[in-house]
Amino acid sequence: MKTTILLADDHPVVRDGLRLAIDAQIDLEVIGEVDNGLDAVQQAVIDCPNVVVMDITMPKLNGIEATRQILEVCPETRVIVLSMHASTKHILWSLQAGAMGYLLKGSASSEVITAIRSVSAGRRYLSHKVAEQIGQDQLHHLETKEVDNPLAPLSPREREVLQLVVEGKSSAEIAKLLYLSVKTVETYRYRLMQKLNINDLPGLVKFAIQNGLTPLE
Repeated sequence: MKTTILLADDHPVVRDGLRLAIDAQIDLEVIGEVDNGLDAVQQAVIDCPNVVVMDITMPKLNGIEATRQILEVCPETRVIVLSMHASTKHILWSLQAGAMGYLLKGSASSEVITAIRSVSAGRRYLSHKVAEQIGQDQLHHLETKEVDNPLAPLSPREREVLQLVVEGKSSAEIAKLLYLSVKTVETYRYRLMQKLNINDLPGLVKFAIQNGLTPLE
């Protein structure tokens, strides 16, 4: 039986390259592609693929939160983050969210294939540069203690609303996307600003960009 894979990246050229490499393998099969985090969650819930190859900075919902939500519903799915973010904080946040692998964009397609097979077998896979970046001490810290995350005070729904707000969506647009009432969206917006101690939209945008949560960089 082939290992099924969902590709989640907002750049078509990245998805096309991954699909080309994966389709050349007799034991792997791409069963879907999405270009934003919300669709990644929705598609994964429908298909429960064996592996999701996930970017971090995507529209509508970042890949870290999408990873967390996917694994709540499909705990057997393995997530590999493939991102331009090389900072320790993004690596650790991704692993803390449940990702089994982390590679940097620019990695050879052969390494992506190796990572897919490794996580499918239940083994964590970190590219050499990523492993050097975080080190064994940081990895042990991840496994024994919660890693500081500025989004930790927010509920999953508040995190979704945060990203959509900083992308310029109105309360009505957010309500439609998340199947909520406008009043409920405004309540979430108020609560998240209180929790983050941020008083205006520019402050929220700055926060989101600093933490790589939106494609506004």
